[in-house]
Amino acid sequence: MDLLNTLVDKGLRRELPTREEALAVLATSDDDLLDVVAAAGKVRRKWFGRRVKLNYLVNLKSGLCPEDCSYCSQRLGSTAGILKYTWLKPDEASQAAAAGLAGGAKRVCLVASGRGPTDRDVDRVSETIKTIKDQNDGVEVCACLGLLSDGQAERLREAGADAYNHNLNTSESTYGEITSTHTYADRVDTVNKAHAAGLSACSGLIAGMGESDEDLVDVVYALRELDPDSVPVNFLIPFEGTPLAKEWNLTPQRCLRILAMVRFVCPDVEVRIAGGREVHLRTLQPLALHLANSIFLGDYLTSEGQAGKADLDMIADAGFEVEGADQVTLPEHRATAAGGGCGSHGSAGCGSHESAGCGSHADGGVCGTSAPDTAAPAPAAEPRTDLVAVRRRGAGTDLAPNA
Repeated sequence: MDLLNTLVDKGLRRELPTREEALAVLATSDDDLLDVVAAAGKVRRKWFGRRVKLNYLVNLKSGLCPEDCSYCSQRLGSTAGILKYTWLKPDEASQAAAAGLAGGAKRVCLVASGRGPTDRDVDRVSETIKTIKDQNDGVEVCACLGLLSDGQAERLREAGADAYNHNLNTSESTYGEITSTHTYADRVDTVNKAHAAGLSACSGLIAGMGESDEDLVDVVYALRELDPDSVPVNFLIPFEGTPLAKEWNLTPQRCLRILAMVRFVCPDVEVRIAGGREVHLRTLQPLALHLANSIFLGDYLTSEGQAGKADLDMIADAGFEVEGADQVTLPEHRATAAGGGCGSHGSAGCGSHESAGCGSHADGGVCGTSAPDTAAPAPAAEPRTDLVAVRRRGAGTDLAPNA
């Protein structure tokens, strides 16, 4: 297929595809799916080999969020039966993190529900970061606390944070349809604050909220322009008790096409399969490892994932290897340039979607591919509500975590 050959060539050169090419990936048929995966897999292996980075979520404060993000089980007005608790103490958070690190994770993601941290919250999280780093050699720590005020990113960096996550989630043109209590511009501002403070920026999207192909391409191109080092791709978990509970728009095949499109647009960036992979990719999860080079180990913020050992077995059985703590995730040209370059950029530095803070516009190229018909795809044949399980173990409980 000429399209895929063009996209592979561009990915190996870190060249931005055209929007028409990105849309064409999403419009490919199921008959062409394995060809799409194989093509994007060449780009993934060029920049990341067969390594898979493991990340581990610790929900520092769960539920009771004042924001109204429609996708979120912790939102204002949610009746989802999730765990609700206030801040974990530093030692409690470190103990939770240790379980993930023992399972092979090299990065711990510290998440807290809410619009954004107060200065006191930043002090609390800074102490937690220091405790985790003192007790675990070589661990990476990413904070995800919502919208940042001036100076807060710098304080987190001084405390030892390596990265900050804040997802764009969807396109700018449709952002107001999922959230009214803050804006798309607020999220962009927080990612830029993380960049400016010297933190590795982590920002991604949520697929499956009823968006069009154009919306998906818009948000991924916006991410490329923001240039985070890592891009989490969440697949909506339709929790009962949230406004999007009936949005079952994804199939395993569509999820793979979305991941492939993200890989082609951001070829040398850590693409992470985040919340919802078990619910929507299901038995096709191993194929997704040919597209993404990073996953979350075990459970998410408010939902359960598959067993940590099953994650490790899947990685090994698919012919991949867990990235070691002594290995650098990003390609050399990014790692040595202060996070420079999603794709061909040379400027500064590309969770789970269930948090207001975490997740919880470029063009170019020369291929003359015509724009395909990108009407929203048909929903999955039957919603798999049986796969949506509220987390009842780990942080905030007396039960052992899944790691």
